[in-house]
Amino acid sequence: MLNEYLGSLNNFMYTYILIFLLIGSGVYFTIRTGFVQIRRIGDVMRILKEKSRDDDGVKQVSSFQALMISTASRVGTGNIAGIAAAIATGGPGAVFWMWLMAVIGGASAFIESTLAQLYKVKDGDSFRGGPAYYIQRGIGKRWLGCLFSVFLIACFAYGFNGLQTYNIATAIKFYIPDFDNSMWPMIIGIVIAALTGLVIFGGVHRIGFITSVIVPIMAGGYILIGLVMIFTHLSAVPGVFKEIFSQAFDAQAIVGGFAGSAVVTGIKKGLFSNEAGMGSAPNAAASAAVSHPAKQGLIQTLSVFLDTLVICSTTAMILMVSGVPVSQDITYVQDAVSGTFGPIGILFITIAIFFFAFSSLVGNYYYTESNLRFIKDDKRLLFVFRLTCLAAIFLGAQASFDTVWNLADILMGCMAIVNIFAILVLGNQALKVLADYDRQRKEGKDPVFFASHIGMKPEELDYWHDEDHVPGWDTEK
Repeated sequence: MLNEYLGSLNNFMYTYILIFLLIGSGVYFTIRTGFVQIRRIGDVMRILKEKSRDDDGVKQVSSFQALMISTASRVGTGNIAGIAAAIATGGPGAVFWMWLMAVIGGASAFIESTLAQLYKVKDGDSFRGGPAYYIQRGIGKRWLGCLFSVFLIACFAYGFNGLQTYNIATAIKFYIPDFDNSMWPMIIGIVIAALTGLVIFGGVHRIGFITSVIVPIMAGGYILIGLVMIFTHLSAVPGVFKEIFSQAFDAQAIVGGFAGSAVVTGIKKGLFSNEAGMGSAPNAAASAAVSHPAKQGLIQTLSVFLDTLVICSTTAMILMVSGVPVSQDITYVQDAVSGTFGPIGILFITIAIFFFAFSSLVGNYYYTESNLRFIKDDKRLLFVFRLTCLAAIFLGAQASFDTVWNLADILMGCMAIVNIFAILVLGNQALKVLADYDRQRKEGKDPVFFASHIGMKPEELDYWHDEDHVPGWDTEK
């Protein structure tokens, strides 16, 4: 009964509240920023090449590493199984609405990540920040920042991370007879927890390094498989696109059974795959050492596009060109790939799920640590918290998380409501930062930001003052 209640609340919140909040804020910021997620996308590759450094020469988290941390969290097993469920539930037309939401959501991602950079705090040789930090410093409501942090920690550390391990165990189940009654779930839980522990106890620098290696390889291999599928089924591609666009605007699909229509299904899967506006990715965006807050805002728009327009689209094309019967779980993807690659295709999907899930474990953990330290920055508390995170990962391999999944979804919805309120209140500050960036770009400069550029006083920010810039970044002051 509890699970049914949570499921009903989950569906109501996402179908009738969050969709409209996220779409509304996305459209609003798209207009206010002048479609920044599109018009400034050309700057992204130049920014990714920048090297980060501190005054004393200590190597910090780069824009690329911050991008990989956020992409690691965004790109998970939902990019495989979630897309199968979207097509099965809402039809091929759902894919179009996923694409549209990625473009609109890019503006919200820009605003929240720019704010995270603006209000970040120095933490030894690195930075941390996110919604909790800009809520406290920008709005002056520490209690609201703590509430956001509690929602995020409960959702990511004990909900989504346990689920990622469960998905790994489920994928491996295919190869092991009587898996559920064997020791294998426990062994898998121990191995995944141990591997995660090696990363998270190494700090943010190790997290940045690991994700910057795993994510490109993981995504590149998966995209390559998708391209092979497309080229071996080239004759089916025009029909796939015709089906996507025709069913996206089918009146019966839109009006009849709205909650399960192509529109709602595509919007839900798109928004909650790329997390634009949800308040999670800004925690990674704040960690980067850049010369201007808008730079990391732009980088995070790329993360949204990579997640939905590239990875999710790859899954959609694999499924739809294959012509295999539709189902709502991972078997849909396994059948689609095995039709072209045989048993090796199923093995590849299993490996892909492992890397997608493991990278999400690491990226999700980084978010939770940053928010725990916002509530209370204590080394002993952090050590105990890390152990509880590893325990959740261990247990996740051994049990179904239906109730925890619904609860985590609700907590993530609560996160989004708090974050959308915050970015709407503080949005003008991010728009001023963008205007300063645009001005310097028009003058042919590599933008460098100082708080005084937008009239902010030293006491309003912990960083971005004259003394905070390294040589070479302050030449255009």
